[in-house]
Amino acid sequence: MSKLNISRRDFLKAAGVSAAALGLTACGSGEEQENTESEPAAGTAVQVQSVTLDSIATENTVSGQVTAEDTSTIFVSVAAKCTAVNYEAGDIVNAGDVICTLDLGSTISSYNAANINYQSSVQGYQDQAAVFQSQIELYQKNVNDLKALFEIGAASQAEIDQAELQLQSAIATRNSTLAQLEAGMESAKSSVEQLSTALENVDGAGNVIAPMSGTLVTMNAVENSFISTTMPVAVIDGADQMKVTVSVAETLVPKLTIGDSADVSVSAAGQTFTGTIRAVERSANQQTKLYTVTLGVPADVSGLLSGMSAEVTFHTDRSDNTVVVPSECILSSGESQYVYIVADDAAKKVEVTTGLTSSGVTEVTSGLQEGDQLVVVGQAYLEDGTPVRIVDGED
Repeated sequence: MSKLNISRRDFLKAAGVSAAALGLTACGSGEEQENTESEPAAGTAVQVQSVTLDSIATENTVSGQVTAEDTSTIFVSVAAKCTAVNYEAGDIVNAGDVICTLDLGSTISSYNAANINYQSSVQGYQDQAAVFQSQIELYQKNVNDLKALFEIGAASQAEIDQAELQLQSAIATRNSTLAQLEAGMESAKSSVEQLSTALENVDGAGNVIAPMSGTLVTMNAVENSFISTTMPVAVIDGADQMKVTVSVAETLVPKLTIGDSADVSVSAAGQTFTGTIRAVERSANQQTKLYTVTLGVPADVSGLLSGMSAEVTFHTDRSDNTVVVPSECILSSGESQYVYIVADDAAKKVEVTTGLTSSGVTEVTSGLQEGDQLVVVGQAYLEDGTPVRIVDGED
C-alpha cells in the first residue's frame, strides 16, 4: 500500500485556493440578493379616465298613477231603486249604452213639470217686456212731439213735464214688474237645473246612459237595491288616451314648468317613455300638503291601463359644460372632499368642491381641470404621492 505524502506548504496552498473559491462564491450570492432587494416597487395598480366637460341635471323621482285622459263620473242625486243592471265593473261600454235602469218616475215627472213652468215663466217675461217696450216708446214719442210743438209755441212746458213724468213712471213700472218676473223665472230655472243635474245621463225611461266609450272602472248599482246619493252610480275611463299624475313636495314645484319633459316608467305595461308636464297645481292638498302634477302621454304609447303605477323622474337644476365625474371617485375626510389624479406615475390628492348629483355622477365645480387623469378604480388604497401604475380593466 503506497503512502500519500503532502507537504505542509502544499496543504496550505490548497487550502488557500479553496478558501478563495468559497469567498468568491459567497460574494456572488450577496450581490444577487442585494440586486433583488434594490428593485423598485411596481406601484399600486389603478384605473384612470380623462376628465371631460359634460352636462348634468338633478333627478327627482316620485311615484304616480296612470289615469284616463277623460273620465266620466255618473251621479244620480235622488234616492231611486235600481231595476236592472246591464254591465259590471271591468266591462267595456260604448257611448249611448244603457248601463242600468232606475225607478225615477216621480223625479222625471217633477223635472218635466219644472221644465214646463220654466218655459212658461220665460214666455211671460218676454211678453211683458214687449208690452212695456211698446208703451215706453209711445210715451217717448209723446215727449218728443210736445217738445217740437213747444218750439213753435203750440205746447206748454207744463205739458212737456207731464209727458216726461208719464214716461218715467212707465219705465219704473217696467223695471219693477220685469224684476219680479225675472226672479220667478230664475227660481224656475234653478229647479230645472237641480233636477237636470240629478238626472244627468238619464233618459225619460230612467235608463242610465254611458256618455262616453271606455272601461267601466266602477259600478255601484245593484239590481233591486237603492242607489246611494253620495256615491257615483258608475265611473267610466276613456278608451283613447291616458295621462300620468304625481304628487310632489313644495320644494319641487318652483322648478317645474309646463312643457318640460320627464322620464316615465310603467313597469306593469313594460313601457318607458318621455312625458310632458301639462299642469302644475298651485294649491296643495290640504291633507298631504303635496301638489298634483299632470303629464301627457305620447299618442304612440300603448298598453297603459287606468290605475297602473308609474315612476316619474324630473330633471331639474341643469348645469352645462361642467366637470362631471363618477360619484364613487370622490372621497371624504371630515368636511373636505377629495379625489386622486395621476401625475408623474404617482397619486396626487386633490381637494374638490362638488355641485349637482345625478344617477351615479357628480359635478365638480373646483379642483379638477379638463384632461386630468382621474383615478376611478383603486383610489381607496392611495395616499398622496403613492407610486401607481395605470392598468386597464382587463389587467
